[in-house]
Amino acid sequence: MIYQKKAQFPDGFLWGASTSAYQVEGAWNEEGKGPSVVDMLSHPPGTADFRIASDHYHRVEEDVALMAQMGLKAYRFSVAWSRVIPDGDGPVNPTGLAFYHRLIDALTRHSITPHRHAVPLRSAVGAGA
Repeated sequence: MIYQKKAQFPDGFLWGASTSAYQVEGAWNEEGKGPSVVDMLSHPPGTADFRIASDHYHRVEEDVALMAQMGLKAYRFSVAWSRVIPDGDGPVNPTGLAFYHRLIDALTRHSITPHRHAVPLRSAVGAGA
């Protein structure tokens, strides 16, 4: 099927990308991160186990700069709770929390909006969603 008409997006359309912490961060057992359920899954030889993933944890500044070069205006990411609260109910891991602060700071420096789909209704309606 050939499409003759180019799709038009409304002015202000927020182009972005999204990731999952497990799939991109790597650093699965570094700087106080506790094991998560998915970290403990077995992986057949020759398959990705995401212990390194794309190493976003160590390359966050470089990754965000690449997002900006691509023209992204929004980035949806998940939080690895086992990085922030390693044992699930104990104290916060300040190093793990600092990673997400670095990520958000890098995004805002590059004018990329941190985004999550569960925004307050008033914000969505006000934005014309």
